[in-house]
Amino acid sequence: MSELVSDGVVRCDACPVLCRIRPGKVGACDRYANENGHLVRVDSLVVIERTQAPLVPFAQGAESWSGELGRPEGTFVTGIGATTTYPDYKPAPFIVASQHDGVDMVTVVTEGIFSYCGVKVKIDTDRFLGPEQAAVRVEGEQIGHVTTAEYGSQMLSLGGVRHLTGGSKKEGVVTCDAMLALCNRKPVELVIDGGASVVVQAGQPPVVNGQREERMRVGCGSATIGMFAPQWHGHVDEVIVVDDHITGVLSEHQGGKFLDMPPAGIRVRGRRSTPGRYFQVAEPGLGWGGTDIADPLEILEKIDPKAAWPGLRLLMVSTTGEHSAWFVLDEALSPQPAEMPPPVRKVVERIAENCEPALCTVMFMAGAGGSLRAGVTENPVRLTLSVKDALTRVTCGGAPVFVWPGGGITYMVDVARMPDNAFGHVPTPALVAPLEFTMRRDHYEALGGYTGRVVSLDEALAANRLDRRPSRAGNPWPVSSN
Repeated sequence: MSELVSDGVVRCDACPVLCRIRPGKVGACDRYANENGHLVRVDSLVVIERTQAPLVPFAQGAESWSGELGRPEGTFVTGIGATTTYPDYKPAPFIVASQHDGVDMVTVVTEGIFSYCGVKVKIDTDRFLGPEQAAVRVEGEQIGHVTTAEYGSQMLSLGGVRHLTGGSKKEGVVTCDAMLALCNRKPVELVIDGGASVVVQAGQPPVVNGQREERMRVGCGSATIGMFAPQWHGHVDEVIVVDDHITGVLSEHQGGKFLDMPPAGIRVRGRRSTPGRYFQVAEPGLGWGGTDIADPLEILEKIDPKAAWPGLRLLMVSTTGEHSAWFVLDEALSPQPAEMPPPVRKVVERIAENCEPALCTVMFMAGAGGSLRAGVTENPVRLTLSVKDALTRVTCGGAPVFVWPGGGITYMVDVARMPDNAFGHVPTPALVAPLEFTMRRDHYEALGGYTGRVVSLDEALAANRLDRRPSRAGNPWPVSSN
């Protein structure tokens, strides 16, 4: 995989950059070095190991147990540190034989160089991060855009070949660096045009404009009305749940009608969708319910004297329970702040209790191209068909992936389920991600695999410097069928 050029300098061909590396130096990706005229991998090959040996049935099948514990089925070679298949003519770096439940298996292990890749980010918050399609920036460079608001979350799409290689050199470098950090579960500050600054780290709460988010909203205003209407009944005359998307009004809502609540005559500004459900009561922001309001009374349009009455009890609350206020109408039908009764306070606290912790989720998404598949088999389309037919299991650093329907092997993986620092990069710029394809050995032979390159697990382990890590709790064992 290297060529001695002159004076001890080697040329690395692990990626298109083709670094010329002097003795004692490393390449541009920090993954390869020149050690006494030989190209060596700097980081170790990562293997994951089961923290517990497989259980052996005592009463049934025990006669087939040889007495051997935990090996070889307890060790799995990942693609982390395995090297790439670039240039395309090479078989995968490791093609490892193993046994699982008495079945001969093969795992093809490699690292992929991905410029056609991206990161999808889910941020649990009802705060306004920015309008859809707004640019997401790091160091002033656009690395992606806002997509949609989902239920209690805001979604971002980052990276992609447009930002990695389609713009300026700085844009590509900044995009690659940000994606690499996010995929390796490190914090990155993102600035959204016309919106907020948010610090994102996989598995951690988002920090929006310097404020750490704590709660994911329980639902929109209408859903909150539906969930808690019976618990308010008898303690309130009106409840308005303030929300950026749908603000709910209890006495108009179907939930209030079901409880035979009379109209309270308090009208909310905004666009009425259906009874008790209002859009656009305020602009998006960092205030109540993801709106820009600090005083909830701002969204009241009018109070009808024909329906309202002095002494009317009004609760205003946000969809996380973070904001709440209690009012009683005076003789002039003007809302006056008052102390919230304990039964009402209890329901507000229950809204907060039903909010889940706010977290950031980072999903890496890429397509295993024809060149990568050619490292697995001489007939790459058969690998695609084998994956679609569920005969071949795809993992990413041992973590399960979701394979998209349709052509190719386009997959998505939750980086929180992968080993630490599983991703690397090359300066083209592109990300380097591990991939493993596991299948029965006879299936591998049938799809035209490089059967002459299969090595035993012991041979693979003995020939490399290893970084042994325990399997991550919650992940299925990579060679298991489920």
